[in-house]
Amino acid sequence: MFQTDPPRSAKEVLPTMYDLPSESLEEPGLPDEFHVSQPQLLRETFIPPNYPEDQVFIASDLNLYYDPNHTLWFKRPDWFAVLGIPRLYQQTELRLSYVVWQEGIDPNVVVELLSPTTEKEDLGKTLREINQPPTKWEVYEKILRVPYYIIFDRYTNHLRVFQNLAGRYQELTITNSRIWLPELELGIGLWQGTYQGVPRLWLRWYDATGNWIPTPVELERAKTERLAARLRELGINTEE
Repeated sequence: MFQTDPPRSAKEVLPTMYDLPSESLEEPGLPDEFHVSQPQLLRETFIPPNYPEDQVFIASDLNLYYDPNHTLWFKRPDWFAVLGIPRLYQQTELRLSYVVWQEGIDPNVVVELLSPTTEKEDLGKTLREINQPPTKWEVYEKILRVPYYIIFDRYTNHLRVFQNLAGRYQELTITNSRIWLPELELGIGLWQGTYQGVPRLWLRWYDATGNWIPTPVELERAKTERLAARLRELGINTEE
């Protein structure tokens, strides 16, 4: 019997985000406050200059499916970003997970926030067990070849940045707690300030001029302050 229809592509046959679990049984429970606030600050200040907002996907604590031969294997980065891909899945929906074989684009940068239970795996100090999925380090370095892998230890305020060169991570030298990442056209560093009412060293992005990229709250505050200053110049008392 002759086949009259062309065979379906792998992308059509493989499971989509609708078919795969969106929760993690490996990491039960809700994230602590820092694991909520720090990714939010990274999201608010990650503004690559050459990509419109609707062509940047940012996620935190989201399942990242990476192997079409083992479709249930995933990692769950604390934060990651993908450039040049629609913000919404198929232009219409929020993602339940990020499925590499459906999306067609690997993450450009991954951030892991160290915790005592994940530190060894985050730093590539664990070995892959027989018949078990690869470690985070292996997935980011060898399978997805994520260009930049960033690790921040909030307990010691130690920032480490690795660049993928020829399929291997090389640690970059950080000066004055900052480093410029050319492929992203952004820099990342440690900022001493107050975010969401909490004063501490925070990880955040800066632009080509060396200025910290402002959050929406900071932008609104600056706008209000400029307006107040202008009114004072005009002799208008805004306090009455």
